[in-house]
Amino acid sequence: MARQSVISQKKRGPPPTGKGEPILVRIQPPLLRTLDEWIVNQDVSLTRPQAIRRLIEIALVGKSKRRSNRGEK
Repeated sequence: MARQSVISQKKRGPPPTGKGEPILVRIQPPLLRTLDEWIVNQDVSLTRPQAIRRLIEIALVGKSKRRSNRGEK
């Protein structure tokens, strides 16, 4: 009997960490173009998901700074 070889398919993307909750976001073409332009202007190469995460972090840090400045007079 001939020996069969098993070829396993490669999994795409980085290995799962088991942390965080995956979400699906639909982005319309004009906003997606703006996101891609933002990515190109960054110092490091980012994927779309990485860019979205970074923009969320920037927005949330900026929001917390604005709140802390309101209390100071």
